[in-house]
Amino acid sequence: MKMMIPTKKYGRQAALFGLAAAGFYLLMIYITLAHIEALSGLRPFDMRPGGYSAEQANSLINALGSSGRRYYLTRQIPLDLVYPSLMALTLVSLLKWLGSRDVSQKLVRIGTWLSITAAIADYLENAGICLMILSWPETSANTVLAASVASIVKSGLTTAAVLTVLLSAVFWASKRARTYAR
Repeated sequence: MKMMIPTKKYGRQAALFGLAAAGFYLLMIYITLAHIEALSGLRPFDMRPGGYSAEQANSLINALGSSGRRYYLTRQIPLDLVYPSLMALTLVSLLKWLGSRDVSQKLVRIGTWLSITAAIADYLENAGICLMILSWPETSANTVLAASVASIVKSGLTTAAVLTVLLSAVFWASKRARTYAR
């Protein structure tokens, strides 16, 4: 006989982490990243899912000026040090909740792995952004390349993690619909 895992805990965790993640995301999008874009006239690194070249990175860092660079490091980066964990915890909690409702454990494991590695890639992106800003105007092409690759990887893994959660939810909803249809 299969033992049922308590699911309320996962649902509450998903809701709490999700609300916190949404709050941080909104702060970043509408305040810090919007301010960075207004200062520089260019899209911030965090808003470039396709990455960026050394020329684009240097243009952004230069356009920010010293106060904009300080703002990026002291306002945006601290928020973006909390957000990746909150996002991963939200997705993992949702997956655990769905997994406790008879969704494939393989799908739960894949989604959990994707969520955690997306957060790690986001932290690597943040480290690269900090290095670029702190070393400017002597930013190395390798640092830019590493940060850009981390941005691309983060975007791809985050998309895959969210799609895995959505796919899991569709499987759960279709199982549930078939059960009620009987």
